[in-house]
Amino acid sequence: MSLLVYLDYAGIALFAATGALAASRKQLDLIGFLFFAMVTGTGGGTVRDIVLGRVPVFWVLNPAYILVCCIVGVIVFFTAHLLESRYRLLIWLDAIGLAAYCVLGAAKGLAATGSPTIAIVTGTLTATFGGILRDLMANEPSVLLRPEIYVTAALIGAGVFTLANGLGMQLYLASACGVVAAFAVRGGALWFGWTFPTYRHKPGRHPDDVM
Repeated sequence: MSLLVYLDYAGIALFAATGALAASRKQLDLIGFLFFAMVTGTGGGTVRDIVLGRVPVFWVLNPAYILVCCIVGVIVFFTAHLLESRYRLLIWLDAIGLAAYCVLGAAKGLAATGSPTIAIVTGTLTATFGGILRDLMANEPSVLLRPEIYVTAALIGAGVFTLANGLGMQLYLASACGVVAAFAVRGGALWFGWTFPTYRHKPGRHPDDVM
């Protein structure tokens, strides 16, 4: 379980950093940085725990997660101006956090229900919801609307971990497989612009034409 705890704190810290970087792009004060860091860092895990019926949620049971978010928020507040491209760092930190958190979420879902399907769902929710909340709060273009593959990377990472665990791999090997798979897909999407074919609609008919 120590490995999963490490992934949990790593995912929290990385997503908190992306939230604080989003706050820096909006030139908010320190409280704004802390708020963005906490909501982004804990958002995905909160949704996961609610879906699994695990209440109080994880950061209520262990306030150390809030402290991690606050520390990261303060650090970014005093150092963000040193970065040449904060948005580039934001999306790459988001990719690393996604890779760690999809495995952590899948492991918690699997432990709670024993269902591989639920494990993949909770892994995907945990890895993506914090970033979605961050973009909504910052009024930035949502990661869901970017052309590069995003949610699919979390699905693949959670799926690879769940499959490897089901095949009897040791926890650290299964976790490593899931993290590498998710980051490879998301990192490749960012670096090479990997996308899926998009929906090509035909112009809709006027309502009067179908009456």
